[in-house]
Amino acid sequence: MASDGFRPLDEKSLVEYIKATPSLVSILGKEFDKHEIKEVGDGNLNFVYIVATPSGSIVIKQALPYIRCIGESWPMTKERAYFEATALKEHGRLCPENVPEVYHFDRTMCLIGMRYLEPPHIILRKGLIAGVEYPLLAEHISDYMANTLFFTSLLYLTTTDHKRAVAEFCGNVELCRLTEQVVFSDPYKVSQYNRCTSPYLDADAEAVRNDNGLKIEVAELKSKFCEGAQALIHGDLHTSSLMVTHDSTQIIDPEFAFYGPMGFDIGAFIGNLILAFFSQDGHADQANGRKWYKVWILKTITETWNLFHKKFLALWDEHKDGPGDAYLPEIYNNTELQQLVKQKYMKELFEDTLGFGAVKMIRRIVGVAHVEDFESIKDVAKRADCERQALNCAKKLLKERRNIKSIEEVVSTIEQVHLQ
Repeated sequence: MASDGFRPLDEKSLVEYIKATPSLVSILGKEFDKHEIKEVGDGNLNFVYIVATPSGSIVIKQALPYIRCIGESWPMTKERAYFEATALKEHGRLCPENVPEVYHFDRTMCLIGMRYLEPPHIILRKGLIAGVEYPLLAEHISDYMANTLFFTSLLYLTTTDHKRAVAEFCGNVELCRLTEQVVFSDPYKVSQYNRCTSPYLDADAEAVRNDNGLKIEVAELKSKFCEGAQALIHGDLHTSSLMVTHDSTQIIDPEFAFYGPMGFDIGAFIGNLILAFFSQDGHADQANGRKWYKVWILKTITETWNLFHKKFLALWDEHKDGPGDAYLPEIYNNTELQQLVKQKYMKELFEDTLGFGAVKMIRRIVGVAHVEDFESIKDVAKRADCERQALNCAKKLLKERRNIKSIEEVVSTIEQVHLQ
């Protein structure tokens, strides 16, 4: 046992822990002779258990003091569990329909007990690989992003409340540093952790490392990521951070949460949908060419931004006389000025979304952690073709983002790259 009281739990010690924790017993009951435990932590960082009894089910997540997929050679603060639990509670308060409830948090044990998302919930990324349509996905994710980003920004908060919240999440510095390294640094230099579909993409990876224009854009985005405390962001909002059914969308795993640029969350989600789009040719077969599924993904990308834009502005209008210190009503006191302010704000947010989405795409192709969308394509040459298209699209969006005026233009760019 560590001197701070932390100890990793295995299945046996987990049962003893639960029995001694009233908030978990209240969900699971006391019939532990009939319990089932399944370890499902297929992610990069943590142990995740599903615990089921005749009375109920919960998920237990425990942070380890290192990166699980690398091992003890890459230490990682287990304190990240505190920031995950805090973000889950705050985002759950703001958007309860789309965030699983936290039943229990133990800071010493770095352990969260939360709602089990029962079948048929699956990780969205797996649904995208399988070619499943989720008709409410754009509606739900735009709700989540609009509410969590607006209500934790200075559009709604006073500077006093905002700074207090920023200060609390500044402690999540190690996970921010990890993002800085794997998203904004490693793909643009020779790094021991980088990999790509070799030898097919070796020249493409080298081209990224030698692209001065790309590096200048990335430097600007890294600066925004490190310095711009705009709102409480999830920090890792890719398609494996959502669990979905046809009727439900649940956002999980906000352990990278901190006060950062809004566009990082929106871009991460849209960028991962673009990766899913470019992977589809690798999953197509004679029975299903995936043509209509690609159309659905592009439609979802369009709807996600447009719905977010509409809902975010509606919240801004609704609370324009509220406590937010960003635009004081006695200064921004006429309709024309208010419209100009909103247009400028949303234009910059759209450009940030495209930029951050693009760097998230690039790191998944030539950086350390890749995505199953591509990795599950067995034909390596075909996989490389799909990845190259996605990489070319990302570079184009990153460099041209200031000249792109609408999400419809983004979709046109995706389609043009796909046809090349």
